[in-house]
Amino acid sequence: MTDRSAATPLRLDPRSADAPVAAVRPVTSTHHGDTRTDDYAWLRSADWRAVMTDPSVLEPEIRAYLEAENAYCSAVLAPLDGLRRTLVAELRGRIREDDSSVPAPDGPFAYAMRYREGGEQPLVVRTPRAGGAEEVLLDGDREAAGKAYFRLALAEHSPDHALLLHGADETGGEAFTLRVRDLASGADTADVIANTGGDAVWEAGSEAFLYVRLDEEHRPASVWRHVLGTAAQADTLVYEEADPGFFVSVGRTQSGRFLTIDIHDHETSETWLIDQSRPGAAPALVAPRVTAEIYGLDHGGGDDFVVLTNSGGAEDFRLVTAPLAAPGRDHWRDLVAHRPGCLILSHTAFRHHIVRLEREGGLPRIVVRRIADGAEHAIAFDEEAYSLGQSDGYEADTTTLRFTYSSMTTPARVYDYDMEARTRVLRKEQEVPSGHDPALYVTRRLQAVAADGERVPVSVLHRRDTPLDGSAPCLLYGYGAYGIAIPASFSTNALSLVDRGFVYAIAHVRGGKDKGWRWYAGGRREHKTNTFTDFIAAARHLIAERFTAEGRIVAEGGSAGGMLMGAVANMAPQLFAGIVAAVPFVDVLNTMLDDTLPLTPPEWPEWGNPITDAAAYFRLKGYSPYDAVSRQAYPAILALAGLTDPRVTYWEPAKWVARLRALRSDANPLLLRTNMEAGHGGAAGRFARLEEVALVQAFALAVTGRA
Repeated sequence: MTDRSAATPLRLDPRSADAPVAAVRPVTSTHHGDTRTDDYAWLRSADWRAVMTDPSVLEPEIRAYLEAENAYCSAVLAPLDGLRRTLVAELRGRIREDDSSVPAPDGPFAYAMRYREGGEQPLVVRTPRAGGAEEVLLDGDREAAGKAYFRLALAEHSPDHALLLHGADETGGEAFTLRVRDLASGADTADVIANTGGDAVWEAGSEAFLYVRLDEEHRPASVWRHVLGTAAQADTLVYEEADPGFFVSVGRTQSGRFLTIDIHDHETSETWLIDQSRPGAAPALVAPRVTAEIYGLDHGGGDDFVVLTNSGGAEDFRLVTAPLAAPGRDHWRDLVAHRPGCLILSHTAFRHHIVRLEREGGLPRIVVRRIADGAEHAIAFDEEAYSLGQSDGYEADTTTLRFTYSSMTTPARVYDYDMEARTRVLRKEQEVPSGHDPALYVTRRLQAVAADGERVPVSVLHRRDTPLDGSAPCLLYGYGAYGIAIPASFSTNALSLVDRGFVYAIAHVRGGKDKGWRWYAGGRREHKTNTFTDFIAAARHLIAERFTAEGRIVAEGGSAGGMLMGAVANMAPQLFAGIVAAVPFVDVLNTMLDDTLPLTPPEWPEWGNPITDAAAYFRLKGYSPYDAVSRQAYPAILALAGLTDPRVTYWEPAKWVARLRALRSDANPLLLRTNMEAGHGGAAGRFARLEEVALVQAFALAVTGRA
């Protein structure tokens, strides 16, 4: 453990510089007979769509304000500069610089990604399956050279292994440009397609591919077909979604025979298929969308599709089969019946096996089913809290399943598992170059009792020698939206806090699917405030069990988890020493009232539609962190934003901080840092990201007296 017992803690002085004061320019709006005033609406760019692709067009006045906030943040955090450098060195020391993925076989080659020492971006590589020299297909560092931002989103080889379709975002605005590389020459062809959603799929003949194009509101709304060697303007429309509340994506089944077009929001889906065994086949609808019903299918090479669905009242999903010739709902037959409390998360159909990932009692397991006789067996582990994931690979006619296991104390392990022999081979274990001894750490799974009696799981990590007498600071992380469960997986970054005496905890609050679909439904729409009260219950449980104490907790969450941070800061500020809100969705009501924003219509099923529904309007107004800011004392707050973020626009945290600064009654640090060259995910390079991690950790250490 890092010992600072003899050192004087570094303190943050928010008066060390003049905090920016945003101009007040009231804008009023009336909905459902209720009139509200927004003093900081001017921080939203009038040309925000253009800003996402070209940050230089941001209005000078708004840029000046954001840069003033950045300068103030830097000034207040300046005493932590040395600590941040130390943290970056620690964080980097836990990363194997020449790390690589386990090669995935496909026909004559095995494909992988790896890094070079000091490299920020991945290299896409392949080797002959039987062994031989490595071939670099794409060098991410070279592609990123000279660019302020670069994120590789797609690198898909063609079925004939002669071409590489690759796509990248060069602003952080998530508008991806697709290119095609001739692997024989190593040069890109003239095929260039801009303004895509970042996903694309090759046709079997390797002469054309499907991709998703963004519409004027930055939504992935249509599927197009591009034939190699032709201009993008000549591409043909394959599918267009008329409802702005649905997103569109493309993929292929495991067998490779069918291309899929998936249309979905957060509770409803629809799939169209293109049968590649029939040249020129048009997309065929599997089953028309039904509100609040989800389905997704796969094909491993047999006579049936395998469909994962919640239809027929299967709240936690079931698996059904559907004949290739007639895959509609009328022909669905149970394969794995619905079992309440056991949520089927995903499935893969291989030629001779069906694999499903499910979660029961808050813990995941992989179940393998032999198609010939229906025999099943599970792959599970014995730790109190752990994470499991599977990789589908490229091939269907195989008995090898690749999966990854980790826990909060155990680095990630990648196994190849023989589904027939039931044997596993360890292919890779995450290396921590600076050293890691799992025996020095303890991971536990606690149960906090929520206000309504529900038991909220809390995953905890601490050093074995950390005193559990209430003296330890705690970083408590939460998300709680869209059904996303936060896994209890290994994090090298968390060790920098844990080794300095922190307890690291994850609150598995409602809004995620940690305890099944019911857990998700209990934290959305009219039940959204359960997410916030669950988090508060988790904090109080950690205090009651002496893992930490009131005023010793730093709460952290990002995006929709940033909404959680804003809500708990309003509801129970006394519990927290600090709040870290990354790209926080805090201006909830205004955003959900604006149907021109990219995510607003698709998110109405999650939060409610305040435009048409008065009850939803007043409900959102009641908990929207921006609207609910009041004249009270708040903990220290660090808000992080990305200028080109299309998911949570930069002006949400900017407005929130401005309103907090005007209304709060405390003198604690209130800081906003906007990355002027990135979007929702922050810096794109693997080492550049560590600067942002170190910033957050230094803040957490400082506000708890451990800096």
